[in-house]
Amino acid sequence: MSTELLINSTPYEIRIALLEHGNLAEFYLEHPTEKGLVGNIYRGRVVRVLPGMQAAFVDIGLERTGFLYVDDVLVSSGELEKRLARCERGDGTGGSTCCGDETDTLSRRMPGQNIDDLLTEGQDILVQVCKEPLGTKGARLTCNVTLPCRNLVFMPMTDHIGISRKIEDEEVRQVLRRKIETLRPTGTGFIVRTVAEMAATDDLEADMEFLLHAWEEIQDRVSGAAVPSLIYEDLDIILRVVRDVFSPDVDQVVVDDPETYQRVLNFVETFAPRLQGRVCLDEGDPPLFEAFGVDLEVKRALERKIWLRCGGYIVIEPTEALTVIDVNTGRYVGKSGLEETIFKTNMEAAKEIAYQLRLRNIGGIIIVDFIDMEDEAHREAVFTALKEASKKDKSRLNILRVSEFGLVQMTRKRNREDLEHLMCEPCECCHGTGVLRSNSSLCYEIFRHIEREACRKEGNTVTVRVHPRLAEMLLREEAHTVDYLEKKCGKRIHVMPIKDSHPEKYEVAWQ
Repeated sequence: MSTELLINSTPYEIRIALLEHGNLAEFYLEHPTEKGLVGNIYRGRVVRVLPGMQAAFVDIGLERTGFLYVDDVLVSSGELEKRLARCERGDGTGGSTCCGDETDTLSRRMPGQNIDDLLTEGQDILVQVCKEPLGTKGARLTCNVTLPCRNLVFMPMTDHIGISRKIEDEEVRQVLRRKIETLRPTGTGFIVRTVAEMAATDDLEADMEFLLHAWEEIQDRVSGAAVPSLIYEDLDIILRVVRDVFSPDVDQVVVDDPETYQRVLNFVETFAPRLQGRVCLDEGDPPLFEAFGVDLEVKRALERKIWLRCGGYIVIEPTEALTVIDVNTGRYVGKSGLEETIFKTNMEAAKEIAYQLRLRNIGGIIIVDFIDMEDEAHREAVFTALKEASKKDKSRLNILRVSEFGLVQMTRKRNREDLEHLMCEPCECCHGTGVLRSNSSLCYEIFRHIEREACRKEGNTVTVRVHPRLAEMLLREEAHTVDYLEKKCGKRIHVMPIKDSHPEKYEVAWQ
């Protein structure tokens, strides 16, 4: 079956879908007014150092300060020696930039060094965004700059050669390592990407030259740049996805906008000329995403309950700290026995869960509550199925084995907002809790309020302004209680429905 990369580009929204065997596997969404920040490099200023959190907040010119953890700090050896000497003398002044003296070598903190050994408030620092702002959190920053290209990722501050873990052939890995060792300048680092598994030496060398030149330009900009300011902006989402996703495994890239098509074609011609013939323009009717059924798949990916083919279902519940996934047999009753029914449901759920995590881009801590299995072999088979189904996921996963309670604990690296946060917002009524108080509990609260205040308030009439549904309950199901209160309090109770009021809000006026 074919694999397609679909690009729907409009002035107001960019949507990109990766289809594998006709199914939506990955979905990217960006509005031109809200461009992603990952990969951007800034000259920032440390505004607060937090020893208790071993982190610092850095102003990079955005609405919220970025967050820099101690393990992501790189400082020049000369600057570190000066700061330690000042500390020994008790002098806390100073604060030069870590990107100043180019003759100094850059190093990570040594064990035992704290964040305040490395950074001071007011210090200028070169940082790169490694994780988008999520919710109320600012962008995650690092001093260890990386520059990605088609086949390679350049690490100018690290003396290291890395090979993608998805290149499993050890002989191929050694050949690639020797090529990079021969080509790279001394003291620099490179990671060979998965797409470069069969790349020619000329392709690797071309990527390396491009990245080295880009780094030279960045260094030239730093010296004269204001603080804070943007030094380097990564590719937009279209070219970034083409760079990272478009490989020989993708049969075609289909673009529905002529201008975007030309940009993609030019990019592929430069960095992957052998794949140029797979880029095509779609100007047909119906629209691209509708023709491939992507719109329906995206809507399904926003649902809380996902039905399995066997008749069971999974429920995906995001919380503040983690995501919980519950597996249920649903309508599936099986044929041979309860254990076999449970096992088949869990096996199908394992594959669907891996698919949904990738599609929805759910990250962080994930707890999966499989249906309890007594057979140890069944638990092992479900764990293996989950790991196998997760192999195509580009994000790093760590999956623990199924516990005796049927629980699987896992983590998935999160670099950008998940699909729900991109396309949804909290409900105006429940404010994201997913529940509202029942009409009966609100009725009884109103009754208690009237009883409590009746002896204190003057006037003979009580006007209760409520949502129409609550008004209907007061006037029908609770009419006898309203009569009881009128007699007890000696007040006339008038219920007034307010069309646009909040379902949980009410107002009691005394006249």
